[in-house]
Amino acid sequence: MKIHKRIHEEGTKAILVTCAIVAAMVALVNLLWPSQTVWHYLLYAFFLVVLLLTIRFFRVPIERKTTLVEDAVLSPADGEVAANEIVMEDEYFHDQRRQVSIFMSIYDVHINFFPFDGEVTYYKYHPGKFLVAFNPKSSSDNEHNTIVLKDRKGREVMVRQIAGFVARRIVCGLQAGDKAVVGEELGMIRFGSRVDVFLPLDADVKVRIGDKVVGKVTVLAGLP
Repeated sequence: MKIHKRIHEEGTKAILVTCAIVAAMVALVNLLWPSQTVWHYLLYAFFLVVLLLTIRFFRVPIERKTTLVEDAVLSPADGEVAANEIVMEDEYFHDQRRQVSIFMSIYDVHINFFPFDGEVTYYKYHPGKFLVAFNPKSSSDNEHNTIVLKDRKGREVMVRQIAGFVARRIVCGLQAGDKAVVGEELGMIRFGSRVDVFLPLDADVKVRIGDKVVGKVTVLAGLP
């Protein structure tokens, strides 16, 4: 499948700042050491890589097709499945849920997507720490957004956007009552992070730890 990409609006400032820093560093290097050497070219290559990685981070796969499957919960993020376990969810459900966690590296698309059609029934932002995303405590202790979605059959799934050690900005403008359309943008997390999905215990999970998942494409689980 051919994917064409554009840059997310959240990346404009970061890319401009990176360009300014790179330009300043190049100017400084040439001011202090005007005679060009192999070290200059190595530094130029390094600065170029940093700039290209920054631009690539904010890419949006605008022609990626949403998987449409009845009673399915799609992956809300690109990344690797880092956890699949039963946990006690104390913020909203106050009972046991199946938690599937997706670790997003800096190389993954960082747009988050609605995993199914429905309505936002709960939304809350939580300030917090910036533990590494693989830390089990990051789900509750790190800065995060909690979003609960309910489909037309009354089934609810929680999506939690979690800031990581590097990620310092979670983007999400939702509020209770908003419509959730499967495959549309839910938000994004900048520079490496994690997304947890809390499912009913009887959900049929289709992925395993270590699997690579693609946002709005991979079927994460089936709902009864």
